[in-house]
Amino acid sequence: MSLAIVHTRAQVGIDAPPVSVEVHLSTGLPGLFIVGLPEAAVKESKDRVRGAILNSHFEFPSRRITINLAPADLPKEGGRFDLPIALGILAASGQISRERLGQYECLGELALGGELRGVRGVLPAALACRDAGRTLLVAASNAAEALLAGGATVLGAAHLLEVCQQLNTGTALQPAHPPPRPEPEPFLERDLGDVRGQQHAKRALEIAAAGGHNLLLIGPPGTGKTMLASRLPGIMPPLGEIEALETAAIASISAQGLDLRQWGTRPFRAPHHTASAVALVGGGGLPRPGEISMAHHGVLFLDELPEYDRRVLEVLREPMESGHITISRAARQADFPARFQLVAAMNPCPCGYLGDAERRCACGQEQVRRYRARVSGPLLDRIDLHIEVPRLAHRILRGDVPEENSATVRVRVCAAYERQLQRAGKPNSALRTREIERHCALSDADYRLLEQALERLGLSPRAYHRILKVARTIADLAGSDGIKTPHLTEAISYRALDRSLAR
Repeated sequence: MSLAIVHTRAQVGIDAPPVSVEVHLSTGLPGLFIVGLPEAAVKESKDRVRGAILNSHFEFPSRRITINLAPADLPKEGGRFDLPIALGILAASGQISRERLGQYECLGELALGGELRGVRGVLPAALACRDAGRTLLVAASNAAEALLAGGATVLGAAHLLEVCQQLNTGTALQPAHPPPRPEPEPFLERDLGDVRGQQHAKRALEIAAAGGHNLLLIGPPGTGKTMLASRLPGIMPPLGEIEALETAAIASISAQGLDLRQWGTRPFRAPHHTASAVALVGGGGLPRPGEISMAHHGVLFLDELPEYDRRVLEVLREPMESGHITISRAARQADFPARFQLVAAMNPCPCGYLGDAERRCACGQEQVRRYRARVSGPLLDRIDLHIEVPRLAHRILRGDVPEENSATVRVRVCAAYERQLQRAGKPNSALRTREIERHCALSDADYRLLEQALERLGLSPRAYHRILKVARTIADLAGSDGIKTPHLTEAISYRALDRSLAR
């Protein structure tokens, strides 16, 4: 029989749907034809496969070769189909055994000499292959990444000949063994103890880390806003196994690829303010994850927030609420997770020195209003904490008084985070309306206090709920079962921009 079927995986968003590579040899004019919605790189595989087969001392069949990538309506892209196509041709022509083909799934790009090269998106494929109960055959350079999918059987090969020998004998390649995973110690070079002073901002950073709250830092240039933001991942709770796999899977399908040294650390993404909407949320003809997905379970830092195009910022509103983004195109759709923590920084005015004790502001009131209007009210509503970061006195910068380091703060953050998981199974920032009513109840006097603050600041119902969630996090940090008046008043105080706009 001149038909062979090899199993592999495509890449659609963060998913790895199964693909069957069906190879049929028939009579007729010699040629190789690929059908099944292949894009350019897949069509070009015919030349790579021919060179790899001939240079591996096999015979390339002088027959009509039809290769069907099923399902036919699923887009196929990249060089990942080189290896399964080559194996299908060799099996259909009787040069290697086809008995064991059903046990394996294959991914890999072929060099003209037959060497196997790594491809992107191996981790999602390994997870799917594990669930399907098959063994994954990949390039040796991809084996370590594939092994992150715990329980998967992975065989790493350096050359097409090694794969062919494995299919003939079943014993040529030994299953790869994962190297011991070091305990993640993220951002050791970015310790909170390096930041002098700014105790109010550090307290807000601790609250944001404990409850997963979004944070806005407002202050003159050079007061440490960026420095503070970069320390947030170092005090956040450690990633769970599922969260680490989701984060690694997104990195695996991205243009940068997965850096195994970053396994288990929370991502920190800081795009420039000239970034487009597509760069932030993802997109392209074949959708790729954007910055918000690359920051999944981590921090997205937007410095100089008003300098971003307003239309770019508005695309953040929906994923900030839903925790995912759907990229729709005319022919296809892709879903990417995007449960990120937004940290933004901005100056109080165009010149940056409004309210600065040492330098005089040169901006008029209308200039300040237009500057702040670049950030819409609905987006500000979705930011739980607005913190002023003032200029420090020079004596504080000397470092005479030791500052609390990230490890110490992280202990308190983790304790508060565990309280939230035990109570609701999620961080406070993710609480829904009914859960807020259940877990964030106030006394009658505190409700009146909150209503007065809402009326004075002109806050929306969304801001009302966010104040309650922040108060719940403050209570958790204090080890309190209920929200007390000091917790509520502190939560209200973290609306600096609302206060300044209400004046």
